[in-house]
Amino acid sequence: MGQLLYDLKYGTRTNEQKQQIANDLADTAAQFVQHTWRLAIDAIVPVPPSNIRAVQPVALVAEVLAGRLGIPLCKNCVAKSKQTPQLKDVKDYAKRKDVLKGAFTADPGLCAGKTLLLIDDLHGSGATVGHIVEVLQAAGVKAVHLLTLTTK
Repeated sequence: MGQLLYDLKYGTRTNEQKQQIANDLADTAAQFVQHTWRLAIDAIVPVPPSNIRAVQPVALVAEVLAGRLGIPLCKNCVAKSKQTPQLKDVKDYAKRKDVLKGAFTADPGLCAGKTLLLIDDLHGSGATVGHIVEVLQAAGVKAVHLLTLTTK
């Protein structure tokens, strides 16, 4: 999974090849969600990207996953509201949390009362997804389940 994700994110692949990688990642994730978790999910929410790319890996995999599971994709449930430095360059967890303050917003009209599957590509310290879960909880979500494709 890690190598596929790296190839999707940083590799010099055609858009068709990137789509195939996203399909493979989403197939694996769908198998896990369906056969291991067996959760009742109202929507799949991709973590907003930290960098602008021609192809956004998390959004692409989330879109395919939503299709595989027959669950709506909610691209606008969470939005990045301010630019932040690359967190891979911020080693201290407390500093990461400080950098993330006010970095994301959630739309209560789209997510209140729902059970969401938040998807991200890489789990490092958990600071970003932890902050997003807090923002979603403040917007009134019923529950948030996290699926990351790989770890550091």
